[in-house]
Amino acid sequence: MSEPLVSVRNLKMHFPIRSGLLRRVSGHVRAVDNVSFDIMAGETLGLVGESGCGKSTITRALLRVHTPTAGEMVYHGAEAPEDLAALDETALGRYRREIRLVFQDPQGSLNPRLPVVDIIGEVLAVNGVASGAALRERVAELMTRVGLRPETMHRYPHAFSGGERQRIGIARALAPGPKLLIADEAVSALDVSVQAQTINLLKDLQSEFGLTYLFVSHDLSVVQHICDRIAVMYVGHLVEVAPVDRLFEAPQHPYTEALLSAAPIADPDMRGQSHRIRLPGEVADPANPPAGCPFHPRCRFATEICARERPELRATAANDHQVACHHADDLDLANAFDGPVPSTHQTEPKEDAIHGPSHRRP
Repeated sequence: MSEPLVSVRNLKMHFPIRSGLLRRVSGHVRAVDNVSFDIMAGETLGLVGESGCGKSTITRALLRVHTPTAGEMVYHGAEAPEDLAALDETALGRYRREIRLVFQDPQGSLNPRLPVVDIIGEVLAVNGVASGAALRERVAELMTRVGLRPETMHRYPHAFSGGERQRIGIARALAPGPKLLIADEAVSALDVSVQAQTINLLKDLQSEFGLTYLFVSHDLSVVQHICDRIAVMYVGHLVEVAPVDRLFEAPQHPYTEALLSAAPIADPDMRGQSHRIRLPGEVADPANPPAGCPFHPRCRFATEICARERPELRATAANDHQVACHHADDLDLANAFDGPVPSTHQTEPKEDAIHGPSHRRP
């Protein structure tokens, strides 16, 4: 395996809750709580989970839109490793050329009052990459590379389709020559056919320029197609990290299993064999998370230790597979994403979840 480009260790991002006439801090929203992971050079790491689980907060911390409450974000792309969480705004300038973002909304992320040549060219000018005629040549080159006609560079964003606007956003992100590209729901606002074209473009660009991707998405079919590894989040915590094939074939965390079971199945012949796992209760409040495992109030495998102790993200017997579950070694979870589920698998627990799991390996 390649060396890590970014190593995140014990990252916390807590936002204060202010109340009362004096706006005093009465609590904190633990949007990201003690998260650790690596983004390996040249790979695509997928970050998945329900809305509000902390995915976008992690991306904004990496970009230093937010200053982390605690933890390290060590970037290995420089001559010497640098902790992005500890740098001031002046020192961050050079790294913002190397870590770029592709936004979710291809319309709202482009200035409607600027032509494309200025939208892309501004990045080149600010970072001292090019100016004058060289800038326009570079813009033309970038537009050609993302599949747009360079002669349209003087048009405004409204003259392009949604997919074309997203290609403009990708060209803008590529302009200063980044090493890490963060795609935050970058294809979720596009039609399915345009999604496929954009994903193929991203894969081609990665191969050509040696890019590393952090791909944030809630669409598991997209993640399965583009990612090498997947990190699953729940209420500000990482619960499972694994290579994409292994995660889809053999999830080891009950939340991952439930998440996979909720994904729509495209094959009509398989739809009758799918098994939707419906979780009881509601997603935990990140401002008042439960003790122990944050998933235990909804988990049918939960025991007393789950309510008492928070499990650490640890390696399992399978290589490159990490899971935060006290019972991961004992569970026999089904492949809920694309195949039939064994008849022993139950939708509802046979007994009160806190008193013991109903499906363990013998």
